[in-house]
Amino acid sequence: MRIAISSKSGCGNTTVTTLVSKKLGYAMINFTFRQMAAERGVDFWDFCAMAEKDDNIDIELDRRQVEMAMAENDCVLGSRLAIWMLEKADLKVYLRASDKTRAERIMKREGGTFAERFRQTKERDEHDSARYKRIYGIDNNSPEKVADLIIDTDYRSAEEIAEIIVRQAALISRQN
Repeated sequence: MRIAISSKSGCGNTTVTTLVSKKLGYAMINFTFRQMAAERGVDFWDFCAMAEKDDNIDIELDRRQVEMAMAENDCVLGSRLAIWMLEKADLKVYLRASDKTRAERIMKREGGTFAERFRQTKERDEHDSARYKRIYGIDNNSPEKVADLIIDTDYRSAEEIAEIIVRQAALISRQN
């Protein structure tokens, strides 16, 4: 079984992907812009700016993620576009949270002020969405057409969210 989990930053994607993969004993794939920036020895925010001018960065990231997922029989792929890119996923999950919650989580994880993180999060969302639309024709603000399951993460713990996904995966496994 391949499970794809997508969200915008600060929704808990990495944490939930990790929990689901551990609970199911599946390989976890969460290859990110941060990792690509580190591979290239480039600051994360500088790398994001580079991606604005070079579509090949997104294309390479997404290609590598899908290749990693397809090399596994059972995996959980967590990425911004996993539910759109991993077409052969058995379960496609989209995590949502309010802008306020996302900024608070990012601030807790990375530091800074709430106002700074809120502004950066909104700007990153706008830039990411524009790139995804331009490169792939994907509107990551409308996961309803693609996702099997959409979970609001504002008032749920990562553990609760992971359990919802594991239960849904079990239902799908029994049907197949």
